[in-house]
Amino acid sequence: MLSEPQQTVANSPARFRCLTAGRRFGKTFLLRNQLARFASKPNQNVLYVAPTYRMARDIAWGPLKSKLLELNWVSKINESRLEILLVNGSKIMLKGADNYDGLRGGAYNFICIDEVADIKPEAWTEVLRPTLSAENPPGHALFVGTPKGKSNWFFDVYQMALTHDNWESFQYTTLEGAQVPEEEIEDAKNDLDIRTFEQEYCANWVAASNLIYYSFSDNNVKKWDGDASQLKNIIVATDFNVSPFATLIIVPTATGLHIIDEISLWSSNTDEMVQEVRNRYPHQHITCFPDPAGVQRRTSAGGRTDISILQNAGFLVKYKKRHPFVKDRINAVNSLLLNSKNDIRLFIDPKCRETIKCLTRFSYKDKTLIPDKGGREDYSHFPDALGYCVEYMFPVTKEFKVNNNQSYGVY
Repeated sequence: MLSEPQQTVANSPARFRCLTAGRRFGKTFLLRNQLARFASKPNQNVLYVAPTYRMARDIAWGPLKSKLLELNWVSKINESRLEILLVNGSKIMLKGADNYDGLRGGAYNFICIDEVADIKPEAWTEVLRPTLSAENPPGHALFVGTPKGKSNWFFDVYQMALTHDNWESFQYTTLEGAQVPEEEIEDAKNDLDIRTFEQEYCANWVAASNLIYYSFSDNNVKKWDGDASQLKNIIVATDFNVSPFATLIIVPTATGLHIIDEISLWSSNTDEMVQEVRNRYPHQHITCFPDPAGVQRRTSAGGRTDISILQNAGFLVKYKKRHPFVKDRINAVNSLLLNSKNDIRLFIDPKCRETIKCLTRFSYKDKTLIPDKGGREDYSHFPDALGYCVEYMFPVTKEFKVNNNQSYGVY
């Protein structure tokens, strides 16, 4: 059975529907239901579009195919093309929008577009919209996804659904979807900054901003009052880059981290960075969180890697085998700067001027989610060094169980 919010969307008679929902709301289950609903009429062409072919296969193909086989609706299955021909002559097709020109030439009675924000707008305006049947009744479309800022075209679709005839818009939070327990959502508030929580769980259209570390403020700048000579343990976060070779010296606090020093070396290498760290902190035990790419990267003769240089210097080196996603590193740092409960867990000593400048100026390329590293000044190095450390120690990505006790039906 559909949940009450899902049923509300399903019952809408609008030709174009737009559903904005938080993560784990149950969007995919609703989409499978709608595919079956429109395909239950004879001789219909029904299309599901995901950002990529692989996503279409991984998200929707298996469960949809299994349920239709269980209902004895299936006449023929084409595994390579992700197509199902039903006994009533209707066809359900799953495709990716990564090569949207390949979607030309079809004629569809119903199209549902999943994760709209990750699909180029031209896939709809230039290719998919003209393929909708103009017969009576005309073809329908359903747009589904989680917001990604007001600069994304999904926001334009959402606004159109609010103001145009024959369109209808729906907006639901993760909690309203009733698939994720309330305590899990409360726990997420501890891990996510306010902006990310509002977007991912509350499905709110957060004001567009190109600034990457939007959680940073003057409240994060705080002098460290400790005595460096008395420290027994320090954390070193570093980004393997020749100019500058950016390194941060960090001490743990009761709830997070405090950056107490920064090292910026030009036209340098890992050996020189190690030497400078030891010059400043000769007796401390050092735990280093470097860029995982240092496993392969070599900055010296003799075939030594960046990671092996750190290990041979006596550093305890910690890194993930798989390179963390840029978005995960950014979210982890933002949540430590300020989470949705207004907790500040990352402080920076005011003498770390370059780090502060980078956090206040590092931005995305205009109207994209691509960090801008090609401007007149590259502000990425100190934030990158910080991100590897924070994402390892305070990751925001967690696995949790969802409620799968849903039955399937067509409404």
